[in-house]
Amino acid sequence: MSGSDALDLRGLKCPLPVLRTRRHLRDMATGARLRIETTDPLAVIDIPHFCQEDGHQLLMSQPVEGGHAFLIEKA
Repeated sequence: MSGSDALDLRGLKCPLPVLRTRRHLRDMATGARLRIETTDPLAVIDIPHFCQEDGHQLLMSQPVEGGHAFLIEKA
């Protein structure tokens, strides 16, 4: 069974949300899931692009109070 983790990236501006997400995923097992939350308005473009470029699966992208949340499955 895959693990799951969460990362609070609220208050960080581009490119930090993507850089921290990439660093966190590096230490996770294939198939593990990472939920991130960010207030950076560019994250709705940057996070899906990052997932596509690195081969991760974006399982969920939704607005939350004050920002946006994503659920990523590591490739």
